[in-house]
Amino acid sequence: MNTQDYARWFRATTPYISTHRRQTFVVLLPGEALAHGNLTNIVNDLALLHVLGVRLVVVHGARPQINAALPESRLGTHKGVSRRVTDAEAIGVIAGVCGQLRSELEALFSTGVPSSPLHNAEIQVVSGNFVTAKPIGVLDGIDYQLTGQPRRIRADRIHKMLDGPAIVLLPPLGFSPSGQAFNLAADDVAEQVAVQLQAAKLIAFDAAPCLAHGDGRRLSHLTPAGLDAALAAASPGPATKQHLAMLARAVRGGVASGQLVSHQDDGALLAELFTADGVGTQVTEDDRHLVRQAEPRDVADIVAMIRPLEESGVLVKRPRDLLEREIGRFLVAEVDGFVVGCCALYPAGISVELACVAVHPAHRNGVGTGARLLAAAETAAGKKGYDSIFALTTQAKDWFVENGFKEASANDLPAPKQAIYNYQRNAKVLIKTLH
Repeated sequence: MNTQDYARWFRATTPYISTHRRQTFVVLLPGEALAHGNLTNIVNDLALLHVLGVRLVVVHGARPQINAALPESRLGTHKGVSRRVTDAEAIGVIAGVCGQLRSELEALFSTGVPSSPLHNAEIQVVSGNFVTAKPIGVLDGIDYQLTGQPRRIRADRIHKMLDGPAIVLLPPLGFSPSGQAFNLAADDVAEQVAVQLQAAKLIAFDAAPCLAHGDGRRLSHLTPAGLDAALAAASPGPATKQHLAMLARAVRGGVASGQLVSHQDDGALLAELFTADGVGTQVTEDDRHLVRQAEPRDVADIVAMIRPLEESGVLVKRPRDLLEREIGRFLVAEVDGFVVGCCALYPAGISVELACVAVHPAHRNGVGTGARLLAAAETAAGKKGYDSIFALTTQAKDWFVENGFKEASANDLPAPKQAIYNYQRNAKVLIKTLH
């Protein structure tokens, strides 16, 4: 990466850094991730998030490690979910395995080598009895004994630790009010912690990089309602399916976003959180692309997007005071809380002009922001009774044609627009009939 590429990449991450700061993320690190060679890189990336101001709760699993320690333990299955039958002897072994894994993670977070985000960071990692548990009891005739499920999350105590600031590390263990330890599923802990904290994100590391179509194309975004159909079509492994179901439940419980990323790919977490396209699969209740009416507070973002296009001659120059007066004509596209695109509608008789179409550079490749703006503009124009929509462009003719516009001439423009058409600029005329 040369200097200019690095500068462009770093500038593109700035809005995400601002958006994520002071947000609470709950991260599920399953036992498979703890056993993978990429774990050190994952811990470094989590440390970087902490340094950037993200409030982190890390829930770790231990299934393969416990399997190795208790090879003869009995498993039961209820509603497609496999759970271990935990007796009094097994809970002691499980507690020992979890203690060892916690120590290893704490050691990694304490390794301040000069080349890592941990250098001189002095990151504090805390753990404790933040999860009250209860037994899951007898299911389908099987008594699971000391296998439990979260009963209560001490969200107030966790928030206090995060304000410290510290990274909160939670094992797949919980305790009853009488002090009895219970073996919990890490997925259950992560889901309940995220819901009770009303976290901005629940992130699940998985062996799979994402959920994909049968032909390998990534499903970058899903809603909980669309997950079942997507899972049926994609047929992922049981762990991936379980993680995605967990993310969907958490989102329905009020968590803003759930994300699945690979624990095998170095940098997958950062690529998912700090790039427009991401690399994993995101689950949100609403579409992550929101097109809405522009407000006065959006003027600065609009100016930042259109100025380079004006300077290159792609757009006609508009003074800032004009934008402020005409902000009511603008629509903006918002992704993850910040404005990434805009357009404006100007009435011209029975037709309407689509003008000032601009999309942030990081959102021009495959994200569909421009198409969403266009669809919203057409809907708004149709509701107001306009028969057609037109645009003038010097460099984006192909895009308009791909979206249903037909090339025309200046003589096809509404009379008021013909009168002020700039023949020296020689912009192409594109018109689309609205139905």
